[in-house]
Amino acid sequence: MNNTIEVHFLQAGKEKIVTCPFGVTVDSFLESLDGVEGGLAAVRVNNEVLPLSTRLEINCFLKPVSLASRDGAVIYRRSLAFLLAIAARDLFPHRRLTVGHSLGYSYYYTFADGKKPGPDETKSLEREMRVLVKENLPISCGYMAYDEALALFEKNHQEDTFLLFEQRSEPAVRVNQCRGFADLYVEPLVNRTGLLDVFELMKYGDGLILRFPMAGKKTLEHFEDSPGLFSVYREYKKWGNILGVHAVGQLNRLVSGRTIRDYIRTTEAFQAKKLAEITDRIYERRDDVRIILIAGPSSSGKTTTAKRLSIQLQVMGMSPIAISLDDYYRNPEEAPKDENGRPDLECLEALDVPYLNQQLVELLEGKEVDIPVFDFKTGSRKIRGKPIHLDEHSVLILEGIHGLNDACTPQVERKKKFKLYISALTQLNLDDHNRIPTSDNRLLRRMVRDNQFRGTGAAKTIQMWSSVQAGERKHIFPFQDGADAAFNSALDYELAVLKFYADPLLRSVKPNMTEYAEARRILSLLGNFAPIPPQYVPGTSILREFIGESEFKY
Repeated sequence: MNNTIEVHFLQAGKEKIVTCPFGVTVDSFLESLDGVEGGLAAVRVNNEVLPLSTRLEINCFLKPVSLASRDGAVIYRRSLAFLLAIAARDLFPHRRLTVGHSLGYSYYYTFADGKKPGPDETKSLEREMRVLVKENLPISCGYMAYDEALALFEKNHQEDTFLLFEQRSEPAVRVNQCRGFADLYVEPLVNRTGLLDVFELMKYGDGLILRFPMAGKKTLEHFEDSPGLFSVYREYKKWGNILGVHAVGQLNRLVSGRTIRDYIRTTEAFQAKKLAEITDRIYERRDDVRIILIAGPSSSGKTTTAKRLSIQLQVMGMSPIAISLDDYYRNPEEAPKDENGRPDLECLEALDVPYLNQQLVELLEGKEVDIPVFDFKTGSRKIRGKPIHLDEHSVLILEGIHGLNDACTPQVERKKKFKLYISALTQLNLDDHNRIPTSDNRLLRRMVRDNQFRGTGAAKTIQMWSSVQAGERKHIFPFQDGADAAFNSALDYELAVLKFYADPLLRSVKPNMTEYAEARRILSLLGNFAPIPPQYVPGTSILREFIGESEFKY
């Protein structure tokens, strides 16, 4: 075995090669270099994001991960959640504080016993966290024997973590540790608590929220509440607790116990019930509402939801007519350009808003209108040749990225519009301290759909995902609280189905590709799920929009 290795890295825009001892830790290696700034969250070693305590044992290309970067921001947030878990263990050793969904730039937490935290408890938790920050304690990453890890998590009443080991079988279990507290390794954490000085704990609803800064920021932004979306999530979380499935280990038990098909039927029925309730709300306003506007982030299941909503409306005696905002794209030569000089199809100006509104007004006046269709292959808009008109029972369903933005339909009175926001808000956690980001749910949906229907590899989907998310933050999320209703399209069993398709796609992303780190992270997440056969998914399920063989035509 060689006693030295070669480490390649960029410094001042030039590649450098340094020979260093086999097994040297990353933080020790970086300390020996000139010009490497502090404030690092982790490091990329051959495109895998790893803790700074990682030992270098092979020739590699190394790239520091700054706290100000996107990866660094994710690591900072997870590290804060870890810090809160330590504080909660110290102050409330007999209570479980469990993480929930994200709320803007914050995470929502509740106590598992259902008791609301009082103002003093919230303040005590924040004080304890700040003590931990001031002490600047080391956060280490290491391995424990399988039996040792099981015993530890059982002793510390980390029940949901303990359950994950019914699916996991590695002999050496990776954990993060600090001040006698151990948590299952999901992603790297910062190496010292002293780096986690920007946060706030605030009482909210039945629990509290842990606030953190935006990527690249060193201060907290103004808190923006989303009460409508929060109420939807809270309802789904309550439902998950009633069914006894709020964490991945509990879902896995249904798979191993061969009762998963019953759970799938129940989950699908609950979602259908929520859509029926939204339909009832539309029907109550039938004398006014003539256009239903549907919007939501990428891969939230807007198309299937629109089709299922159409069926529900027909049951109520209404005649829905579905059209897409995409058919009102301007021709490429008329479209605005992005910073790279390419057509920007995500901004509102990419749509022919005057033409859209002219046709909507004519339809509402009872006139017959020939709706266009946009041919994405030729990049041009054409007339269908199939005119439509609205009668007294008709209602338009208009789906598209800008549906909730009133600037898209300025000539239609507000009372004639019903705005429906759709998102995939999974309520499942890995365990008490490790949540499953809703964006991961949508990324996996999109990855599978892109491959199933467009032949796109996982690396390509991962590559463009950050720009997709940037568009959502700009064009969709600011308008979500103006919706008349919100619909959760997530199915708590779906990640176990998507694993069947996504696993081989993610394994095709190799270490010499920039997207490798994200592929590895998602593979690690999916490793906690017992797979569910795709044939268990009903033909009318929203999930079929992404995996194929839907009973609907797209």
